[in-house]
Amino acid sequence: METHPGKLHRLFDNNFLEYTSYVIRERAIPSIEDGLKPVQRRILQTLYNMEDGRFHKVANLVGETMKLHPHGDQSIFAALVNLSNKGFLIERQGNFGNIFTGDRASAARYIECRLSPLAKEILFNKDLTEFVESYDGRMLEPVTLPAKIPLLLLMGAEGIAVGMATKILPHNFCELLEAQKKILVGEEFVLYPDFPQKGLVDVTNYDNGNGKIRCRARMEELNEKTIIIREIPFTTTTQSLTDSIEKAAKTGKIKIVSINDYTAENVEIEIKLARGVYAKETIKALYAFTDCEVSITPNLTLINGTTPETSTVSDVLTYNTHKLKHDLQRELEIELGKLKDKLHAKLLEQIFIEERLYKNIEEETSYKAVVQSVKTSLTAYKDQLIRPVTKDDIERLLEIRIKRISRYDINKQQKEIKETRKNMTTIRNSLKDMVAFSLSFLDKLLEKYGQTRSRKTEITSFSEVSFRKAALSNLNVVYNRKSGFMGHQIKEEDQKDDLSLVCSEYDRLFLIFSNGLYKIIPVTEKLYVGHELEWLGVVKKEMIFNIIYRDGAENFAYVKRFKTPSFILEKDYRLFAEHKRSKILLLSFGDNNFAKINLMPSSRARINRLEIAFDDYLIKNASAKGKRVSNRIVRRVSRSNGINTEKVKRNLPLPGLDLVEKGTEEEPAVSNEGGETNDQEKTTTT
Repeated sequence: METHPGKLHRLFDNNFLEYTSYVIRERAIPSIEDGLKPVQRRILQTLYNMEDGRFHKVANLVGETMKLHPHGDQSIFAALVNLSNKGFLIERQGNFGNIFTGDRASAARYIECRLSPLAKEILFNKDLTEFVESYDGRMLEPVTLPAKIPLLLLMGAEGIAVGMATKILPHNFCELLEAQKKILVGEEFVLYPDFPQKGLVDVTNYDNGNGKIRCRARMEELNEKTIIIREIPFTTTTQSLTDSIEKAAKTGKIKIVSINDYTAENVEIEIKLARGVYAKETIKALYAFTDCEVSITPNLTLINGTTPETSTVSDVLTYNTHKLKHDLQRELEIELGKLKDKLHAKLLEQIFIEERLYKNIEEETSYKAVVQSVKTSLTAYKDQLIRPVTKDDIERLLEIRIKRISRYDINKQQKEIKETRKNMTTIRNSLKDMVAFSLSFLDKLLEKYGQTRSRKTEITSFSEVSFRKAALSNLNVVYNRKSGFMGHQIKEEDQKDDLSLVCSEYDRLFLIFSNGLYKIIPVTEKLYVGHELEWLGVVKKEMIFNIIYRDGAENFAYVKRFKTPSFILEKDYRLFAEHKRSKILLLSFGDNNFAKINLMPSSRARINRLEIAFDDYLIKNASAKGKRVSNRIVRRVSRSNGINTEKVKRNLPLPGLDLVEKGTEEEPAVSNEGGETNDQEKTTTT
């Protein structure tokens, strides 16, 4: 029998939708009510069911939890270890792994655990818990636990479902409760995450549970050749950290002699540096190229009721605070109801015994008559009772043994009734001001459990380390004019026309050609650029270029200044219009630069030479034409120190300048419309 394609399509859609909903709600995403995933909730409920004050073998606990959790024992064991290492709800005994080193826990048969006092105080109350049947219908499990503190923000959570994921960062216990107190009194609050691995955190781009944060390791410069890492970033371990450092060392980003991990209870990673490398610069490189700095993008996705949603820390904490106030009120009301029942029972017992009402039933011959006799006898005392007498009340009175009646202590009974009335009055007063009662509850938790839970992660701000600035300049880029190739795989041949520079793999190379073409390219192994490369340098911000060039169309020289232009990698740009006779005559950098200009001799001219100071010209765009040097043809251009003029020899570096003259021999004169000749000389830089 063939299946219709449309029906098959709907079948897959429906099944996939059911699977997606199941994974989101029943496995990966925590609930806003108690901050727990289903497997965590089932583990805690099982621990509560097994609670006898002693430690339980984890293997037994996992087996008991499988009665509620329809998945394998390994998923339960992994969730239990993770929950235990949070350090709030479960007390551990044995090796549960190490959050610093990443070491795994021992086998389930070797380790033990039990509920912590905090968990027993804030997590369980049968009167407030809704129970449903477990997956096989044999047991009952809680829908959510009545948590009295915001566990979702306290412990954090991470999970990947179908089509969505969550990454909720942990927060500090004391700060959360203090923030709840501020919510109760209507004050503003600000919360930032706190991590068990300690370290440093920059919350500049943090957005109330979303956004982005950056975490750093805390490093100590023991001496100029030794660095000690004392704290590590969240999401890392000492193993992953040392692996990233070794990888950076192998790729040449940092230079170290050795790295040793001495971590036990506290983190201690020792890094020994190579010769010629010092701690101050290496710390920056560690932040730039290793996991000593990590970026984390939190995503506060949770289950609210039965629906997944993305929320904020403020909204979650406000919800939990209002829920705390409501749960405390319900607990007080339930407790008040129990005290009323207790007082009613004690008053009935007091009247029944002290007034000797039991004597009235001695002559009755049937149980029905006995009950009626007691009921009739109590009618006269109804004003002393809390509520009307029921059949259950009468049956409890009839169950009192003669031995108890004979030993009845009137004074003790009066004292207990008085104490019960006092407790009821206290509860009624608390119900009148639930804000004050809630504040008192939070203060008690802070006093009892907050003494050892101070903030671990330091909140600070740090500038982002530039990869280019932190990288080692370990590449020698060479331009061979004869072959026209350039790159760090080109061998330097000490030819006077060759150019070279030392840079890092993250630098950008600035190429300027004699015909006015320029481009910016990444560092390359080998690239053909031709034979007319005028200058080769590393791109630097705010670098000032001074240039004198000949406009081939007009045959006049122009001078201009510009700063490092904005660019697109490997795109061609021009400093001046393209022409076969256009070329750069002189190129220098920075301020306090001068040039000597030799003009074509003229019988009518008294001066055939002039000097210019580049500082006298305005800094404009790189594509600007510039200002004409003279109305006469420029014959030769050379560098001047402002006092004495001297020619610049090719490839001879000048103090403070990357300036070299390309040649001093005169070129053949070029005719122009004025009948003069042009015998200019070209000057360039390395």
